[in-house]
Amino acid sequence: MLVKIYGSAIYGVTAQTITIEVSVDTPGVGYNLVGLPDNAIKESSYRISAALKNVGYKVPGKKITINMAPADLRKEGSAYDLSIALGILAASDQINSDTIADYIIMGELSLDGGLQPIKGVLPIAIKAREEGFKGFILPRQNTREAAIVSNLEVYGVENISEVIDFFNKGIPLVRTEIDTRKEFQDKINYFPFDFSEVKGQETAKRAMEVAAAGGHNIILIGPPGSGKTMLAKRVPSILPPFTLKEALETTKIHSVAGKIGSETSLMTVRPFRSPHHTISDVALVGGGSYPQPGEISLAHNGVLFLDEMPEFKRTVLEVMRQPLEDRVVTISRAKFTVNYPASFMLVASMNPSPSGYFPDDPNNTSTSFEMQRYMNRLSGPLLDRIDIHVEVQKVEFEQLADRRKGEDSLTIRERVMKAREEQNKRYKDLEISYNAQMGPKEIERFCELDMDSQNLIRNAMDKLSLSARAYDRILKVARTIADLEGLTNIQSSHIAEAIQYRSLDREFWNI
Repeated sequence: MLVKIYGSAIYGVTAQTITIEVSVDTPGVGYNLVGLPDNAIKESSYRISAALKNVGYKVPGKKITINMAPADLRKEGSAYDLSIALGILAASDQINSDTIADYIIMGELSLDGGLQPIKGVLPIAIKAREEGFKGFILPRQNTREAAIVSNLEVYGVENISEVIDFFNKGIPLVRTEIDTRKEFQDKINYFPFDFSEVKGQETAKRAMEVAAAGGHNIILIGPPGSGKTMLAKRVPSILPPFTLKEALETTKIHSVAGKIGSETSLMTVRPFRSPHHTISDVALVGGGSYPQPGEISLAHNGVLFLDEMPEFKRTVLEVMRQPLEDRVVTISRAKFTVNYPASFMLVASMNPSPSGYFPDDPNNTSTSFEMQRYMNRLSGPLLDRIDIHVEVQKVEFEQLADRRKGEDSLTIRERVMKAREEQNKRYKDLEISYNAQMGPKEIERFCELDMDSQNLIRNAMDKLSLSARAYDRILKVARTIADLEGLTNIQSSHIAEAIQYRSLDREFWNI
């Protein structure tokens, strides 16, 4: 007897439905699995055999042929255990298969018949709804994630025996339903950190506000203990809240990477990723034998924080140059290519010297040569892609002892959101949504300068030897500063402030 059952495979951040054809023939004995399965799928026969035996069923001693179509696409992972097991039972007439084709069925089997969670549930659920499947049967730990998708019945199970009873005896499974919008709104404003906790650092706070308002990349330069990491961790609290579309995009990426917890359905807070400086280039941008999203994709629509940026390997930093410009990562292999979104805000920090202090600080013990070598760990093209460079001075005792609270994140966020609203109106007919995404055409159209501003930026370019890319960055930042003030035209004061945010271009750093 031949039975078709349906699973799904993940490619990039999208899913493709896989048809699992199971044929059980009376003459002969054997188990043949075809359709480019990886080792985890090939080993499924042992898990399936033990699981079925432990719930009172068995793999028939006949010739079993299983084809995973389309046969030219590689399948990987243990998530097909449940679908293959049910296909074998249906093809050998041990369960009723009349309605089995109405469902996408996925799950990893334990030897006792229990189910383990799987990756990529959200893209699979979205694809199942698109292709008109009635429901999705999967491990209970993944149900909240899949239930985000409306108009799809989601059933979470803990043991294969529940699924067998559902098809054989009509015992209903418990459907998981979630009010996505309500859950999204309830948690959208929860943040563990707040800017009111930061003592002093008004200049750095202002730079952070400008960066958040325009989606600009920023690097903080200061001595140890000046609050660079503290400031960076609070950036998500002043970014505009997720739209539902952004939340779904980001959740899909984390779902594919297996980073969604069992109690989480939809991500409601922008991600904050802070990889260690020993990270490899593949772990940062994504890839591997079976490509997985890297840290920059996990930071999509959120913040990627690189603490002590010069300590990262130069090759790791250089692979970020293309994603910083294109906001997408393309990973190519011989037989396929996958794209991962990577539209993130880069926040980096560094010490001004190997000893950790500015050149004029009495504690500085680094020579000019050591400082220059330290600075040269960051290439010019990479620094050009960072819009804002801001110096973070050490906090004085009087500021630390001051018990008054600073401006809170909610107040700053309101100003940021107003600036973003202006940008949304400006770019409503374009493919961009905030200032940092502007290209040459948009800069020419929306960043017109008066004579005073032109003279100011001309002098800055001559004295600081700025590149053409740095010139564009200054205009983008000035446009954001004007948006924060609610002004249509860029003024010379906005240009002046934007130039001040180019610390690493100054001769001061080339001692």
